[in-house]
Amino acid sequence: MALAVLLLNGAAFHSGCCRHKVLLSFLRPLLSNSKLYSSYRRPGAEPKKKLSWQNADFSFKKGIDHLKTQLSLLKKETQDYLQGPRGHRLRQHMLEQTRVLWQFRSQEDLNKWVISSDVEIGGKSEVYIKLGRNNQAALLYGTLNTEVPRDGETKYSGYCSMRSKPEVGSFNRRKYYDWSDFNTLYLRVRGDGRPWMVNIYTDPYFSHQKDDLYSYFMFTRGGPYWEEIKIPFSKFFFSSRGRIQDNQHPVWLDKASFLTLGFTIGDKVDGPFQLEIDFIGLLNDRAHREEFAYETYDKN
Repeated sequence: MALAVLLLNGAAFHSGCCRHKVLLSFLRPLLSNSKLYSSYRRPGAEPKKKLSWQNADFSFKKGIDHLKTQLSLLKKETQDYLQGPRGHRLRQHMLEQTRVLWQFRSQEDLNKWVISSDVEIGGKSEVYIKLGRNNQAALLYGTLNTEVPRDGETKYSGYCSMRSKPEVGSFNRRKYYDWSDFNTLYLRVRGDGRPWMVNIYTDPYFSHQKDDLYSYFMFTRGGPYWEEIKIPFSKFFFSSRGRIQDNQHPVWLDKASFLTLGFTIGDKVDGPFQLEIDFIGLLNDRAHREEFAYETYDKN
């Protein structure tokens, strides 16, 4: 659309004919107010002042440096692939009982996560993340505020979340997590007694599935002691756009389609909160035999 406007502007400038100006005057409202490419903007959000292509940096030197970086990543990925799954030997991979996915020991580990709150919709909750004492954990803290913004649309407010960034490989290819050898999510945390929601976001096949996720509760007991939490994947229930679906199905561990993992607090209690996370990993609990904890229905 922006390219069409530029072409019409150029045609009207270089030619003295008034037909281009008349054509441009008719097409400009259609191009500027077109619903085909515009996205929904939440109430209170500032409109975009620049188009996406205007923020592009067409530097030849940066392009060469970026190409060298991606080629080095591709070389390392090829070496790891030839050595074995995830760069480990095949025997070690087959006998693996636990796997640490994320641990927090440096600022680089924190940069793999992103935090958000209801400020995006006009709320007043605050959330922050930093390294804990002795750089041995991630400290997620803030203040929850359930005051609903006065925009005439929003009905509920009061949430804060922490979500991992999608892992990408060389040339910005998506890298998927393969959790098919494990049946339990394993965490070491220290909370303040408030409940959290653990969310698993999967890779959608269709655009209408982009809000699908699998969730389960994580209850912290508070106090000065760390606790190890084990959540079987069979306990995660399926929801879409905040609504639990009637058609439930277990998480597809064999699809290797996981994109991100997240934690959300929204217990409708105003006040401060904090959660320390030492590591997030996987566990193959051989004593757990449950396939799915919820009733399923066969489609006719």
